[in-house]
Amino acid sequence: MTVILLFLPLFAALLLLLFKGDNAKNIALFFALAELIVAAIMVSGFHADATSQYVIDYPWIADWGIHFKAGVDGISLVMVILTTVLVPLIILSTFKHRYSNPSAFYALILFMQTGLLLVFTAMDAFLFYVGWETALIPIYFICALWGGGNRVKVTIKFFIYTFAGSLFMLLGIIYMYLQTPGKTFDIQAFYHLNLDAYHQSWIFWAFFIAFAIKMPVFPFHTWQPDTYTTAPTGGTMMLSGIMLKMGIYGVIRWLIPIAPLGFVQWQSTAIILAVIGIVYASLIAFNQKDGKRLIAYSSIAHVGLIAAGIFAWNMQGVQGAVIQMLSHGINVVGLFFVMDIISRRINTRDISQMGGIAKSAPFLAASFIIIIMGTVALPLTNGFIGEFLLMNSIYQYNIWLVAVAGLTIIFGAVYMLRMYKQVMQGETTALTAPFTDVSGSEKVVLITICALIIIIGIYPQPILHLSEASVGNLIEQVNQKLISAK
Repeated sequence: MTVILLFLPLFAALLLLLFKGDNAKNIALFFALAELIVAAIMVSGFHADATSQYVIDYPWIADWGIHFKAGVDGISLVMVILTTVLVPLIILSTFKHRYSNPSAFYALILFMQTGLLLVFTAMDAFLFYVGWETALIPIYFICALWGGGNRVKVTIKFFIYTFAGSLFMLLGIIYMYLQTPGKTFDIQAFYHLNLDAYHQSWIFWAFFIAFAIKMPVFPFHTWQPDTYTTAPTGGTMMLSGIMLKMGIYGVIRWLIPIAPLGFVQWQSTAIILAVIGIVYASLIAFNQKDGKRLIAYSSIAHVGLIAAGIFAWNMQGVQGAVIQMLSHGINVVGLFFVMDIISRRINTRDISQMGGIAKSAPFLAASFIIIIMGTVALPLTNGFIGEFLLMNSIYQYNIWLVAVAGLTIIFGAVYMLRMYKQVMQGETTALTAPFTDVSGSEKVVLITICALIIIIGIYPQPILHLSEASVGNLIEQVNQKLISAK
């Protein structure tokens, strides 16, 4: 099943290049839904223990110890669910747009899906790096070719940031490969290396920089607001909904388990940077007039909380991070989609020029408030359980840090609800007077997102159950290494 999961979107991307016109989006949606069915079959046959399942292992470049080795455990399976659920929603959300060369646009989205799934399933460090770079190439072209004004400058900045971070990670991977007894890139061989604290500290930073840029974590975040704002909405959704999770996943799967002594040395620094990012992004979001930019800064704040919870390194933190990656992906795609619907109709993203939309678009208004409730972690929505576990994790580490993080979560609720009030309940303007409610594909996307927010919020146990054994096993492995190093 893993072979089909990884290569079906790649096959679809190549096939799409043979088609022209509006048929491309329908074909892309068909294959994205087929990929979702493959993931559903994998979930239905998955045993929620700590083992890796659906593993494939083929010699790729055998002389260099490189294998095409991939599989899923409970952590990576949640990321597979995230990717395969969001990609068809993102494709469907673009149906009201008209793109030049749509076959190339949708082919790039599916090609990017292949890279993302490689990252989430790779059990070989070289394959992980290939997936990491494979996901970057299509989003670069999506932003550069279909983005808004100043897209070339913004996209180049994004590319330089992420590619430079990748080079640090590549150096760390090569160094660890050279230390393995059998000269292999296998993840378990990396886990079992016994390097001293000095060398692990350098490895920590080599991986941390790459992952911190991708998430992003303060002060590596400066590419994000411009890129999210300039990219076409479909590209913004791919970036915010899925791609940034590559960095969070990388911390859990690679960074902390392979360099636990380095992690212990720099744990406080990493958590403080994450909390600074929460505060900084929340304060900046207050002053944003561009709706898309406000959501971008909100995303930085939420990711900062996830990062802080992970670096506290306990069961609640990692479990909270896993389910919050899924919840954040759903919520942020919903937020960007609502803003896209509004800006496409009134031709502006300036919140001050919006108002009274709920009067003529009650379905959109109801969907928007559900999405915002999930974003601000109202109980019985998908954001609640993740943020509860993350805050508890940070509390166990340092009560003052959780106090700061908690205040900024309150700030987030304030600026999100203030945005809703202005956009939906304010005075009707000349731009919003002729506004019409959503229909067709727009309604399907919003219904699906709202249903996921409510279902996960009411009953998060299946997601937590999927990852629980794998998370516990990974934490135990790291703790054992730390004990044995003393």
